[in-house]
Amino acid sequence: MRRRGLTVLLGALLTTLFSFGVLKAPIPYVVLGPGPTVNTLGTSDGKEIIQVSGRATSTSAGQLRLTTVGVQPSVRLRSALAGWFSSDEAVVPRELVYPPGETRKEVEQRNEEDFRNSQTSAETAALRELGYPVQVQVKVVSADGPSAGALRAGDLVTSVEGTPVTSAGRLTELIRAKPAGSTLTIGYTRDGAAATAKVTSREQDGRPRIGVEIDQQQPHPFTLTIDLGDIGGPSAGLMFALGIVDKLQPADLTGGKIIAGTGTIDDEGQVGPIGGIAQKLVGAKQSGAKVFLVPEDNCAEAVRNPQPGLPLLRVGTLDEALTALETLRAGGQPTRC
Repeated sequence: MRRRGLTVLLGALLTTLFSFGVLKAPIPYVVLGPGPTVNTLGTSDGKEIIQVSGRATSTSAGQLRLTTVGVQPSVRLRSALAGWFSSDEAVVPRELVYPPGETRKEVEQRNEEDFRNSQTSAETAALRELGYPVQVQVKVVSADGPSAGALRAGDLVTSVEGTPVTSAGRLTELIRAKPAGSTLTIGYTRDGAAATAKVTSREQDGRPRIGVEIDQQQPHPFTLTIDLGDIGGPSAGLMFALGIVDKLQPADLTGGKIIAGTGTIDDEGQVGPIGGIAQKLVGAKQSGAKVFLVPEDNCAEAVRNPQPGLPLLRVGTLDEALTALETLRAGGQPTRC
């Protein structure tokens, strides 16, 4: 009887709200729902999403689907109520998606930039996995800087204090790991010959520096392009990287299955967490996915929002994702969330 009474009370309240038109009033929330999924091994608008020229590519019997979150930016109370009662949607404060002081257009532009950056990092991580290392080349040496007389334009910086330099960002991290005034042993290659130099860092703009401008390169004998619009944010990085590896090596990563997933990726192949995991799981399930790759830091949330028949595989790096798919193809049990 108590539940029936609450139902009657709620119905009366909603009727009253309807009578005043409150349900049609805009509120400071947005509704998140499952967005479209895209097979990175497939096509968009009649063109391959991952395009390779100058090298033969392989085909896959399955799919590698990136997942997205749909955002309903203008929400009225009626839609919010429907979202609160939906198991597939989430209602969140508007400022979590559109921060105060930023217009919707500015947020969308930032998401587009993040998406482009994710493609670049996916390419770097995938090519590194395929045996094309990143090279950090000295472009300019400041005439009065710490590296003058020690390094030259064209040198490839290979290590700092014996730690390998695997990207431009890593070089910066290694230099900043020691306070300004520290003498660092810089490994480099010049005209094919390996050597080292002692460079004492100096403080500039509040940070230790060695007085060089650098350029990150990754020579490979083919061209690689990712062509996909109308999607924003950095969370497609992992699935793009897997798509590149799948196309450029003979093995079929999918094993003929529809594999969905999400996760940011950096130049080093580290997979990072994303938002909207619950909605992405719903979208993956709706697209026919048989397994879902989850960033390690999203595992707890993913486990709280399971989709029946959709196993959750935990990944922290591109290497771990590739190992999980290889184990799956071999009939083994990859590490789950």
